[in-house]
Amino acid sequence: MTSNAHSSRSLRNHPGAAAVALAATTVLLAGCSSSDDTSDPLAEEKADGSTVVVGSNNFAESILLADIYGEALKAKGIKVSYKPNIGSRETTYGLLKNGSITVLPEYNGSLLAYLDAKAEQTSLEAVNAAAKAKLDPKLTLLESSPAEDKDSVTVNQETAKKYDLTAESTLADLKDAAPELVLGGSPEFQTRQQGMVGLEEVYGLTFKSFKALDAGGPLTQAALKKNTVQAADLFTTDPTITKEKFVVLQDPENLFGFANVTPLVYKSGLSDEGVAALNAVSAKLDTKTLLDLDSQVQLESKDPLDVAKAWLNSAGLA
Repeated sequence: MTSNAHSSRSLRNHPGAAAVALAATTVLLAGCSSSDDTSDPLAEEKADGSTVVVGSNNFAESILLADIYGEALKAKGIKVSYKPNIGSRETTYGLLKNGSITVLPEYNGSLLAYLDAKAEQTSLEAVNAAAKAKLDPKLTLLESSPAEDKDSVTVNQETAKKYDLTAESTLADLKDAAPELVLGGSPEFQTRQQGMVGLEEVYGLTFKSFKALDAGGPLTQAALKKNTVQAADLFTTDPTITKEKFVVLQDPENLFGFANVTPLVYKSGLSDEGVAALNAVSAKLDTKTLLDLDSQVQLESKDPLDVAKAWLNSAGLA
């Protein structure tokens, strides 16, 4: 079986909420948390050797995780700067290779899918070993956390009711309905193996059309809620799923593989002490905790930096 990507994330009923929420989210994430660093996130200047540069992708959970790992390093007296909200893996991987970023919170199976679309994902250990073998030699993966945030195909209440889909339903149960449904997700989801390509190959799903939105973020959430799309790529720790009573379809063929939160690092930029600090964070971060932290940021509008610091303190890592 082939497996394979993580490409994230609360809207209201008010017309135009998508645009308002997206703008508000951008301001919040750019103005709070690690994002008080106003430098261009795509700038490729390397920090001086004494500074660890922590990057994040352009979705809320990645920014939160960057704050968690970055503040854990700071707690050990390591100088940290941030490059938040950069963009997709296609961009961040290049910045890691040239040393512009030292640390990036990654998702192990998603990274492997990016490096080798046909790689099998049979176990956590196998995924990490395969990913390390495919990485640029200047990079390595640290220890994976138990916390997983996977891609999923999720349907809204209306669609679930119409086609009798429940939390126990699988992607295979969508086969007959798919030709009547519009699927939404990031532009990359349309061409990735761990996306529309794999959905067709593994489950025989052919959708009516695809609508390019964002990576499980406000645009995708709003489109699913408003029924502009009937199915969408959302992530399994997205609090919107519970809030809006969306239904996540099960993936018994493991198309979406493993998605354990795992730091990807530029080896020469991180000391042994830094490695130990990040591994200590990963050891204590599980899916339930991550969902709770995500909910605080995305549903309660808390500053991700404050959430990160509070959790590190409660976990004895501050």
